[in-house]
Amino acid sequence: MSIYLRKAAGWHFGGVSMEENREGHGLAESKILSIWMILFVALVLLPSMFRVSLGISHFYVNIVIKILEWATLQIEEGVKKQKEDSFPHAGIIQRDETPMEEEIAGRCQGCFSLADVMYFSKKGCEAVAEDEVTRRFSSEELVSWNLLSRTNANLHRVSWQLTVVWVIGILIRYCLLLPFRVCLSVFSILLLVLASMVVGQFPNGRVKGWLSNQVQMICATLGVRCLSGLVHFHNRENRPQQGGICVANHTSPLDVLILVSDGCYSLVGQAHGGLIGLIQKSCMRTGRHVVFERSEMKDRHLVRKKIREHIADKAKLPILIFPEGTCINNTSVMMFKKGSFEVGGTIHPVAIKYDPRFGDAFWNSTKHSMMTYTFNLLTSWAVVCNVWYLPPMVQEEEEDAVHFANRVKAAIAARGGMSVLPWDGGLKRKKVKESFKEEQQKKYCQIVIENGSVGNGNVC
Repeated sequence: MSIYLRKAAGWHFGGVSMEENREGHGLAESKILSIWMILFVALVLLPSMFRVSLGISHFYVNIVIKILEWATLQIEEGVKKQKEDSFPHAGIIQRDETPMEEEIAGRCQGCFSLADVMYFSKKGCEAVAEDEVTRRFSSEELVSWNLLSRTNANLHRVSWQLTVVWVIGILIRYCLLLPFRVCLSVFSILLLVLASMVVGQFPNGRVKGWLSNQVQMICATLGVRCLSGLVHFHNRENRPQQGGICVANHTSPLDVLILVSDGCYSLVGQAHGGLIGLIQKSCMRTGRHVVFERSEMKDRHLVRKKIREHIADKAKLPILIFPEGTCINNTSVMMFKKGSFEVGGTIHPVAIKYDPRFGDAFWNSTKHSMMTYTFNLLTSWAVVCNVWYLPPMVQEEEEDAVHFANRVKAAIAARGGMSVLPWDGGLKRKKVKESFKEEQQKKYCQIVIENGSVGNGNVC
């Protein structure tokens, strides 16, 4: 009997102890949650509200740089056959950059030569193998591996030390950084949507405008920190002023996020759906943006009219435009559409250059969906870029819109260390215009005429 009483008492006390253990676990979990909330507010939310840096991103990026430098040395030691200068230029063909005038005119003077056909055939084969335009629509080639599987899946086998670091990097990016970044991204989007709904109820005026600007800049700063972003802004005294037009090279939707984190803009662009559409509609509730439907984008006169009306009001925010009209891989600046330069006003050029070592910021919309692109960003090391505010530029007398656009494009490319290409970024989805073909034909005809072969009947 005493044995049964002891067992019952043991069960009773055991039951009490189990309840106490549950209460203890609950208190411990609440303490951990409260600690995480305090850290989030102190280290993320408050610095984003006041737009100050605690140096955490700098410290993290410096560590990643040291790791990547060590990995580069490991690769160079393990793969003796691969030299550093062979990474970016390991092509099939060696291009000859001799202009058409020198190569054709110098081959046969004073007559038409059937060998001229070989020049165009050679250029055609070069274009089929790898042309200078199509490669601008794919990810930038890296000089050395950045320990991401999507850039090179074989180099991690060079040495066991490199394999260990590569695996640890995967665990850090997917198990530690990814959950935090996803939670912060969701919080940023919810904050933007809810805050925009509240601010949108205010009457139009200075208070609403100030609140709207603060909401957008805080959410943009949070968005940059979602990606462990480190942005270096240069020459802030040249930041776009109200009533002006800000033009920049275009690499990805991140361009808008980065620029808005340092100042507010009225955006010009096409109406989107999905996640971008949700963010776009939230911004439209509080700000004065110029958004077009796909059918309206074909009406250039309507686009110019809306932009001209916007910049006529000097109290409105500067308008942000990406004249390339599509995303380029940040190695070059392609043709600027002249429409942005026909409306008058002051142009404020901005050059944006990303560091590809930490992740690929380029969005290849023909290959990756928005969700895939976002996932790749969230699982990258970081987003590191430089932003240069260039001095304002105005159209000179007797300068048409095309030459003005080319002058602004050249200034942006020179400051960002990118090449200048005359091609239209629309070639990503369209065929080459007939005018480009006719230009080459006219150039060749001019060479033949100047050599005197036409009219003399000379054929070589």
